[in-house]
Amino acid sequence: MLGIVGIAYNQYLSRRHLDAIKKALKNSRYIYLWGPSLGKRGLIWSLLEIAKISGMIMMPRASLRIGELDPVDLENFPPHLKRRLKTVTVMMYGGGIWLVITYVLAKFE
Repeated sequence: MLGIVGIAYNQYLSRRHLDAIKKALKNSRYIYLWGPSLGKRGLIWSLLEIAKISGMIMMPRASLRIGELDPVDLENFPPHLKRRLKTVTVMMYGGGIWLVITYVLAKFE
């Protein structure tokens, strides 16, 4: 159930808030390279794009180091969008943790 809700919320973000996210990250190299095609490549790509952007914002160290994310864009990123991306990240990790728990429980039966 968490996976279905996560996919639905991820699609909601890619359809409704992707333009605002792209505008907030306008100086970042990732958006400069992939910006025109973001949100236009289908369901699976939209899921991966939002996951990538939420990873860049929530855990920025690697993205800053390799130059995908501009430090000024990260500092000025809107808080309401950051909360939405944090929700995506929590759902991804929560789904992964539940997947591991169910696997372990199934192995012990």
